Amino acid sequence: MTTKTIDRTSDTRFIGHPLGLSTLAMTEMWERMSYYGMRAMLVLFMTAALQEGGMGLTVLAAGAIYGLYTGSVYFAGLPGGWIADRLIGGQNAVFFGGVIIMVGHIILAIPHDASFFIGLIFVVLGTGLLKPNIGAMVGELYTAKDSRRDAGYTLYYMGINIGSLIGYGICGYLQVNYGYHYAFGAAAVGMLIGLIQFKLTQKNIEGVSQQPVVPLTVQGQKIAWSVIGVCLAIIAIVTTLTFQGVIVIEPRALAEKVAVIFVFTFLLYFFGIFFLGKLNADEKKRMGALFLICVASSCFFAGFEQAGSSLNLFGLDYTQRMFGTFEVPAAWFQSANSIFIILLSPFFAALWINLGKRMLEPSYSVKCALGLIIMASGFIVMFFAAQYAASGMKVAPYWLVATYFLHTVGELCLSPVALSAVSKLSPKRFGGQMMGVFVLTYSMGSVIAGLLAGQFDPNQVEQMPGLYMQISLFSIAIGIVLLLLSFKTGKWEKLAEKESAA
Repeated sequence: MTTKTIDRTSDTRFIGHPLGLSTLAMTEMWERMSYYGMRAMLVLFMTAALQEGGMGLTVLAAGAIYGLYTGSVYFAGLPGGWIADRLIGGQNAVFFGGVIIMVGHIILAIPHDASFFIGLIFVVLGTGLLKPNIGAMVGELYTAKDSRRDAGYTLYYMGINIGSLIGYGICGYLQVNYGYHYAFGAAAVGMLIGLIQFKLTQKNIEGVSQQPVVPLTVQGQKIAWSVIGVCLAIIAIVTTLTFQGVIVIEPRALAEKVAVIFVFTFLLYFFGIFFLGKLNADEKKRMGALFLICVASSCFFAGFEQAGSSLNLFGLDYTQRMFGTFEVPAAWFQSANSIFIILLSPFFAALWINLGKRMLEPSYSVKCALGLIIMASGFIVMFFAAQYAASGMKVAPYWLVATYFLHTVGELCLSPVALSAVSKLSPKRFGGQMMGVFVLTYSMGSVIAGLLAGQFDPNQVEQMPGLYMQISLFSIAIGIVLLLLSFKTGKWEKLAEKESAA
């Protein structure tokens, strides 16, 4: 059985794009509202004193847990993509993933240490089902030669950031005025709205990933569901034993091991498809181009994910947040990224379309390299801001705002473009799985980001300039290498259009 194919080339009902884009973008908007609204508070909640309603953890432990959580959220996309491709189809994966996410946020709203970690596990599992498959479904709305593809992903990305802006605003306000657990509960409501919207407008994506792309046999399905059940049972047992003290977990040591596992898994899965997936010569070249884009994405998110950790703590402790008698919640600074995304996304969407019409559009590799270098320049700004903070003064908010602006421009050059590259360059029979493999780049970057953030001691801000400069120089170096290699990989990327024409 294969997914029903519907030609949407002439569908322009959603501001020039297929109407199904509105369904997917709105669903992802509310899911990201719940995710980012909750994520903005994680490190603040874990490091806050017990009498302030927090957990009283050290920054070292909180940074590691933050990295483990954000990394695991995306790592779960690998089995999530496989489950959709082989067992239940993308649409079912998105819906059931959203339900699990909502349950996770409800559990987080319960004021208990155990419920905090259990809730995170549910969110990880649900996002693993939803995130890779909804991104892959956007790509299915377009043909390989449809010049609207990159613009469509940019608009989809704008929906993500409208959701995150709503999440930062609502959850940040509730956290300051009513406490952390009310904010966690608001995230559950956001996911519920997204699920209702998805079901009411599901007809817009008829024929898109309704069935598994390559379904297993009946016997294969039984084995797969048995393995899934065993894995869930192991997670439940390990969690129970940890709460009982039978298993002792040291967050930073675990994060270091998990980072190695993520990198190994990415390489194993990527090159497993490359060497064992029976790819033809053109498909292998496209996969080679995609590999470099994955490297750029990993490095990008190692820096970008400082937003919820070291930059979040910098906003809390070393940024002037008083405007008259009103104190700006630290989490609100992260909304600058979302605001800039919303303002700049239409510009970038139009830019890629107009460059494409003039046959001047840069390759995926060039766009990603530029995004990485621009993101790195944001940490040069933070290098100077941290030096001012080290002198004993609180810095003006515009330092963080300028950093988030540069991170946003870099993000628009890299992230939606990279999603488009995965959907276009991946072998079609591995579409969902390759989106899951790509999401592993978020995992690798996120865990590394958590480990880097754990090096920051709020009582020793003089350490921060060196940390930020280290991130900046490394990212710029990778970006330059990618630019040089793009002269070759850019030609490989064009092979996808050749396949579509055939």
